[in-house]
Amino acid sequence: MDLRAIAMGLAFAFIWSSAFTSARIIVADASPLFSLALRFLISGLLGVAIARAMGQSWRLTRAQWYATILFGICQNALYLGLNFYAMQTVQASVAAIIASTMPLIVALASWTLFHEKLRPLGVFGLLAGFAGVALIMSSRISAGADLFGVMLCGLGALALSFATLAVRGATSGGNFMMVVGLQMLVGAAILFLAAPVFETIYIHPNGPWLLAFAYTTLFPGLLATLIWFMLLNRIGAIRAATFHFLNPVFGVAVAAVFLGEKLGPMDAVGVGITTLGILAVQVSRQTDQRSKAST
Repeated sequence: MDLRAIAMGLAFAFIWSSAFTSARIIVADASPLFSLALRFLISGLLGVAIARAMGQSWRLTRAQWYATILFGICQNALYLGLNFYAMQTVQASVAAIIASTMPLIVALASWTLFHEKLRPLGVFGLLAGFAGVALIMSSRISAGADLFGVMLCGLGALALSFATLAVRGATSGGNFMMVVGLQMLVGAAILFLAAPVFETIYIHPNGPWLLAFAYTTLFPGLLATLIWFMLLNRIGAIRAATFHFLNPVFGVAVAAVFLGEKLGPMDAVGVGITTLGILAVQVSRQTDQRSKAST
């Protein structure tokens, strides 16, 4: 893994993790699904316009269209839609921690459903990662965390894990910005239909809301997704997913700085255990990948 890939991975992890804090600010003064749909519409149109200016084509490969539509549904409409809706009552740090289980869920499904080999280090990482999340959630739930919101965040993590498993190897072929833009528009279309069904639409714009909306639209919404697709193409899905081990740390830290969310001793221990668990799983999967490549 070269320095450019490391820089891309760190940037993606930080921007992705910060999105939970900006989302929490947005849903404090606007209906979540409509706000997210509006964000996707703006991000998508910008992405497509930039892609055309870069000379990228509308003509994607069949695999790219498959990835674009599936990620538009599972990542944008379901994963982010459920998280935005949940963060009306759930803290940003809680949502970030639950979302960070995605690589653990992917590794568990790959091991149990697709019979991929998982070394003892990976098994230890799975146990540690889920134990860390359980420790954090037991502490938060006992402190009064909204169970319905927690469940929505969990369903969102499952949706993103499904999309990640379903599009393995389907992101190559160039046209990354076009893929990102179209993916956003797919999510926008679904959420604009869902918003009037599941919520009362309103927006009370103010300074913090406008700043959070602009940041979420341009950085997590557009830049982070582009970085992720480029990283997948550069080093592959398994190696790129290693950077997810930073998400619990970044997510909790950003929420603490900007929202004043408190981190108790049990939270700190749980975040540490989860972080090490995710890292162990990803290191184990990388080792298996190298072993397969050498045979």
